[in-house]
Amino acid sequence: MTPHQLIGLAIEVAEEGLAAGELPIGAVVAMGDEIVGRAYTQERALNRRLVHADLLAMIEADQRLGWRKRPEPLVLAVTLEPCLMCLGAAMAMGVQEVSYGLESPSDGAGQVGTVWKPPQPGEEFAQVPTIAGGILRQQCRNLFARYAESAESARNPGMRRWASGLAGLPDQSSGEGRPVGRRVV
Repeated sequence: MTPHQLIGLAIEVAEEGLAAGELPIGAVVAMGDEIVGRAYTQERALNRRLVHADLLAMIEADQRLGWRKRPEPLVLAVTLEPCLMCLGAAMAMGVQEVSYGLESPSDGAGQVGTVWKPPQPGEEFAQVPTIAGGILRQQCRNLFARYAESAESARNPGMRRWASGLAGLPDQSSGEGRPVGRRVV
């Protein structure tokens, strides 16, 4: 599946989250053409903070795949740039590619690959995935605008401000799907 197709699926998952009153962050994990994990952020439903969409989708994929040999690389697609925690989980899981829709200036970890220098670069869990951002960016930005206007966000002014900030990020003239970090070899 292409990054655009995967982000499109992540947007569908984010729509489910938005309908449930959650932040509009959706993620899918693919192995070839098979979706092996999918989730949206569930902070409200579970009353917890460490339930990010990308982390939950990777946990589902990990439970499904276990330690078995993977015939194709794992790919993560998420509507919002992964944070450092989720990027670390992707590295530990052996995800080879990460695609995201909208950058997260306050906590996005997409640039980690430009500075990560593991002491033993051959270790699989120390490899930063190839990361590309800005895929279907406007659609992802629109999700945050809709969340900021929702009744749910009115109950949480901090999240409303955060979502409004993401929705108000300036337009980018080009570069949809641009690489933002490279795997350290």
